[in-house]
Amino acid sequence: MLHVWPGSAQAGERKRVASIRGMSVRLVELTADNVDAACLIEVKPEQQKFVGTVANSLAQAYVHSGTAWPRLILDDDRLVGFVMGNFDPESEIDAFRAGIWRLNIAADEQGRGYGRFAVDAIAEEARRRGLKRITVLWVRGEGSPEGFYLRMGFTPTGEVIGGETVGELFL
Repeated sequence: MLHVWPGSAQAGERKRVASIRGMSVRLVELTADNVDAACLIEVKPEQQKFVGTVANSLAQAYVHSGTAWPRLILDDDRLVGFVMGNFDPESEIDAFRAGIWRLNIAADEQGRGYGRFAVDAIAEEARRRGLKRITVLWVRGEGSPEGFYLRMGFTPTGEVIGGETVGELFL
């Protein structure tokens, strides 16, 4: 279990809050106070070949600072996951215009609705920006997130980028 200490949420910070089975779940921006805890998030060992680390994601967010949208998922004061969206409506690659770049739910926190919350939050942010569709890419295989994304309503487009299946969800 990862904890984020009181005061890690910045004053006036915009948060998405939802209730999952009586829990208070929210997204928060990364700060100097919570970045080290974020980098400790680990998915299940069998999932590691399908998703990059949070540290790798933060490096990508740094070099794509104009379009990357990294957020931590907190349940009360517990850090339970990380999600990174990308919003680049002018991208030459259709699949990269709006969508989920990364979703890491801590191994011992999976199966509690946090992944669904994160997908819904990316969809909500896309709607707020006037977008009508989000995408996600996944590698197929045993332990892949494909089943999760299909249950969330994503459908494969038939496109494969870098060996990854492109799925889309119309909002």
